[in-house]
Amino acid sequence: MISMSNKGALPIIVAGAGIGGLAAALALARKGRQVLVLEKAPEIGEIGYGIQLGPNGYAMLQHFGVEEKIQKNCFYIDAGVFVDAISGDEITRINAGDAFRARYGRPYIVIHRRDLHGALADACRANGRICLEPAAKEVAGYERLKGRVRVRCSDGSTYEAVALIGAEGLWSPTRSQLVNDGPPRVVGHVVYRGLVPAEEVSDRRYNDCMTVYAAHNFHLVQYRLRGGTVMNNVVTFRSPRFKNGEQEFGQVDELISAFEQCAPEVRDRLRYFATDKNWILHDRDPVTNWTDGNVTLLGDAAHPTLQYMAQGAVMAMEDAAILAREVERHADDYPAAFLAYQALRMNRTARVVLSSRFFGEVMHAGGGARRLRNEMLSRRSPDNPWELDWLYPGIEI
Repeated sequence: MISMSNKGALPIIVAGAGIGGLAAALALARKGRQVLVLEKAPEIGEIGYGIQLGPNGYAMLQHFGVEEKIQKNCFYIDAGVFVDAISGDEITRINAGDAFRARYGRPYIVIHRRDLHGALADACRANGRICLEPAAKEVAGYERLKGRVRVRCSDGSTYEAVALIGAEGLWSPTRSQLVNDGPPRVVGHVVYRGLVPAEEVSDRRYNDCMTVYAAHNFHLVQYRLRGGTVMNNVVTFRSPRFKNGEQEFGQVDELISAFEQCAPEVRDRLRYFATDKNWILHDRDPVTNWTDGNVTLLGDAAHPTLQYMAQGAVMAMEDAAILAREVERHADDYPAAFLAYQALRMNRTARVVLSSRFFGEVMHAGGGARRLRNEMLSRRSPDNPWELDWLYPGIEI
């Protein structure tokens, strides 16, 4: 039996050292709690490319005290631009300047996932109440005991804690035991990514923006990272082979075919993508419970979402802030605190999940739906993003 103690006190265990798990550890430690983070990877680190943080996400950087840490590596966009990838015409934009910041109180930034994760990891390492245990400690299951929980890892080791927070992401073993709702939903959307030096980008009209190029069953996103020195490129397409029921789908020939409908200047961007790896998108239907006594879920383990609102990591950080607040408010009555946290987060995260699905449909519209989308979006004011007013003001902490 292994445990971390502070004058005999058991810690809270956080399973998973991704963005959500580290945010949870940091939020709880700042409330005076001892936290043990178990991570299945041999090192605490992050992979991936870019991540977008709207004003509600930026508020979390401020809340967790990492705003200054990310300043040199993030990029402040001038606008979010929507372009019809077939015609090449700009359809609409959301200006992200002074009026936007005044409306929501904070900017819209883009940042490399590693830079955000690294800032949170450094903050955790600097906090004496947090123990990071990355030595391939994958949580395999848990047993609720009186006033505590026993956590079993895949290597056979066990830990005891006052509570367990499952933050292992889409394929969370803690969720598998707690919710038992099977594998996540495969939606048939395939992602390829690429980073290139900013000076290698030939079409620089939207260099300082976050730009979406949308076509039928296809969209491409571009924005700069690492202080503006590199261009992040993300393309997502609906696989025809998946739609036809084929087991193997998303290969490079489908990627190339998806670009063929686009205007020449958009087709030219195909060369920016790495073709050795792709990502298959998943999500889950919102559930009505993700808590079992002193065990709860956080982030993608609780409410995995598609990428179309750029809110996955933000929702995980918001979860962490609210969870820690409720633990403090309920004086370490973890079952009560976790139920209160769940109640406060469930509808907001469900709205993100379902809105992300809808945004994906809008981006990928074809035929008459594309024409209608373009007409409706062209009428909106670039300085009045009313459709985001429920989301971007953020949460009260």
